[in-house]
Amino acid sequence: MHIVGNISVEDMQRNFLRGIDYMKILAIHNFHRKGSASGDDQVFKSETALLESHGHEVVRYTVSNDDFDNAGTVGKLLATLGMFWSFKNYKAVKELCHREHPDIVHVHTFFPLLSPSILYAAKRSGTKVVTTLHDTRFVCPCSTSLRGNKLCNKCGDGHYLRMCRYKCFKGSRLQSLIVSFIFKYHRVRRSFYDQIDKYICLNENQIKLLKRIGFDEKKIVKKYNFVPDAEANLECRKYDELPERYAVFYGRIGEEKGVRVLMKMWEKLSNIPLIVMGGGPLEDEFRAWAEKHDNVHFLGYTEHNKCLSIVKGAEFVVFPSIWYEGCSMVEIETESLGRPLVATDLGFSVEAIKNGYNGYKVKLGDVNGFAEKITELWNDPELCRKMGVNARKDYEAKYLPEDNYKQLVDIYRSAK
Repeated sequence: MHIVGNISVEDMQRNFLRGIDYMKILAIHNFHRKGSASGDDQVFKSETALLESHGHEVVRYTVSNDDFDNAGTVGKLLATLGMFWSFKNYKAVKELCHREHPDIVHVHTFFPLLSPSILYAAKRSGTKVVTTLHDTRFVCPCSTSLRGNKLCNKCGDGHYLRMCRYKCFKGSRLQSLIVSFIFKYHRVRRSFYDQIDKYICLNENQIKLLKRIGFDEKKIVKKYNFVPDAEANLECRKYDELPERYAVFYGRIGEEKGVRVLMKMWEKLSNIPLIVMGGGPLEDEFRAWAEKHDNVHFLGYTEHNKCLSIVKGAEFVVFPSIWYEGCSMVEIETESLGRPLVATDLGFSVEAIKNGYNGYKVKLGDVNGFAEKITELWNDPELCRKMGVNARKDYEAKYLPEDNYKQLVDIYRSAK
């Protein structure tokens, strides 16, 4: 558990002179494991830093899944029970609210360790609660809307016990049973319906899914994520170990990111070099496959600035995700670097990519469709360049930090 918060007198004075409505925000987040390339962890860090850069005070209350991994047997048992209702985190958040008197409590990820108890702690303290939906957990307790590698939103009806039949949570019936009980308990209590004042959705698909299961449309707003302007100061370097021209895939090396789809499509693209960067559960499998393909270069985890430099030198980025991306940091980062995308026509990509303008959208799992569009771009460098220019324009129109800041503050004000 970590609590951090500070603001200087100078920042408060600057806010006053600028006529800015100073706010104190209690920002709450359950971090993923160390080393995880998780978008919601990145958004939490970026948004809180952005708010502080504009003179607002941010008090951070965070836990990490590493805490669970490092706990002993008794600690793991208590943490598992706390997933239903964490008395420890409920007490801590309530005390923070009474001591700090925040204007807004902004919850990012609460599962698994924080538990929905923190929502009650904030509301019972008289503070308005805003939450960002980084995934589809309110519809699918597993957060991915996947059963195996197929899309599934059936648990939106509240009959969570079907999770046990399909071993939805980490391939375990026991763990699926525990998670189904947690979400059934909070469904009955209407925790996610009544304890939150504003839902920040990242795309239209999320809004549609929430409305379908009875969430109050008046509480729902849409706000994209942002990334700093990577293009502004980034040097495009050439690395001796890499080919002159190449395509890129980067991010989590996991099933939901379409890594197996990527492998299938590159079986058909033996003449196009591919650079892959990232780590994840399929890393060993992918490395073994890549070693058998001379045109595939797997770099594993790559330091962020070097990764972006390599992306900037690419012809385009391939993003064959098989789940509902919220507002993919990979996609908006790619656009900030002025590179087009070839991505699955699903989730965020549906509204982020305009076919033939800043990239191409391909039907879910359509290996031949991906191969066709990748080949088309590869064979037409001038088309890549034009789409890259358009991608950069799209980034400037929708994903700049300053615009995002204004939207976020407006959401806070509307919740108050």
